[in-house]
Amino acid sequence: MTEENWHSNTHLVHAGTARTSNNETSEALFMTSGFAYENAEQAAASFRNETDNFVYSRYGNPTTLMLEKRLAKLEGAEICRATGSGMAAVFSALACQLSAGDRIVASRALFGACYAILNKILPKWGVEVVFVSGGDENEWEQALSIPTKIVFLETPSNPLLQIIDLKCVCALAKKAGAYVIVDNVFATPLYQKPLELGADIVTYSATKHIDGQGRLLAGAVLGNAEFMTEQFLPFYRQTGPTISAFNAWIMLKSLETLSVRVERQTQNAAAIASELEMHKNVKSVFYPGLPSHPNYEIAKRQMSGSGSIVAFEINGGRENAFAFLNALRVHLISNNLGDAKSLVTHPASTTHQNLSDHERALIGIKEGHLRISSGLEHKDDLIADILQALSHVS
Repeated sequence: MTEENWHSNTHLVHAGTARTSNNETSEALFMTSGFAYENAEQAAASFRNETDNFVYSRYGNPTTLMLEKRLAKLEGAEICRATGSGMAAVFSALACQLSAGDRIVASRALFGACYAILNKILPKWGVEVVFVSGGDENEWEQALSIPTKIVFLETPSNPLLQIIDLKCVCALAKKAGAYVIVDNVFATPLYQKPLELGADIVTYSATKHIDGQGRLLAGAVLGNAEFMTEQFLPFYRQTGPTISAFNAWIMLKSLETLSVRVERQTQNAAAIASELEMHKNVKSVFYPGLPSHPNYEIAKRQMSGSGSIVAFEINGGRENAFAFLNALRVHLISNNLGDAKSLVTHPASTTHQNLSDHERALIGIKEGHLRISSGLEHKDDLIADILQALSHVS
């Protein structure tokens, strides 16, 4: 039995482990900024990348490397680089390959900070950004009829869980000469494999499910060896979006329970979505596992699980959305997700509040929309909490 034959749950516990001479069972934590060399010649060779020596923890660290190898094995990527946050991962993956005059085509349905990078920051650098409706194949085809540098998208999207046909978009992107970057946070590396569907780069906010306990910030960028070595690594080393060794160590421990946690969270989310769909005070529910989801068939083809996030629209707009939030007793009001604790947020006033009314309307975010991140509590308690909160809605 070789490591290549292991199941993903086994890789989550063992992949990338590098034990010291002490033969410890738990991964070692190397809290060091720098490393010493046996002689001056070795130092010079290390800076020329002619040795396997670590040179500085901004470039790489033994603990960080274990995390990167484990994530790469889980994702099916050749190389992973861990970053200090999810947004550091997204920004680095974009910025390392962009120059003035380049063109990006992106799905309009994005996390608020991702949308701000594309809509406000990159255009100031002379980068053209074209937004499309992610579920409209004709819009993708039209936008990608012109040579393009990057395609960027989320699927499922934040917060309304729009599903984009990855095989279709990736095929169109290749014809346009574009690299495809997929933010895979909602699906997690357990339920969707963008690289197998044609994407070139995958990004994560590891703060979410990968940590899964609301403790720290981290991110990851994964891709093929050529891109990661020639484009991403030089940018990464010089600009310093590095994860700390301590945070990497926490992530290693978190990965050991990722599949168990996400499975339970997904079961809870599915039960909540079904309950919400039947309630008189709920106008609509967005969950990839429901046949009522407009992209249900695509989700079945490219996702092996529906995930832990549920979005819904409550009748009565913001007033009733706030009344619902304020009546919750088990769920916490928080803009984070993927946590062991169940969290609920109102996107229009939190994660997407910096967008104009027009921009939110284009994405489809309304004042009555709420996003639930299901945790590890008993599903009956979560459903009871939601039902009693809905009873406070006029």
